[in-house]
Amino acid sequence: MPYRAFLTRIRQFFDGPDEHLDLIADGLAGGRLRQPATPMTDQELAEAIREFKNAPPSADSLKKLGSKLSRED
Repeated sequence: MPYRAFLTRIRQFFDGPDEHLDLIADGLAGGRLRQPATPMTDQELAEAIREFKNAPPSADSLKKLGSKLSRED
């Protein structure tokens, strides 16, 4: 799935413009954040995004989100 389609999926968990969402978009576009290697349910993705939004937007919080998305089952 192109990263823009994945970003559209992520946007459903935000009410509008948000610094966290901007960080995710930049991370996906720049290759610092990758889509999940294995499909995630909306519930799993929502939980990862909720945890990410609870932290201040930073390179470290983006890295932690990336580790959630790249988990191996």
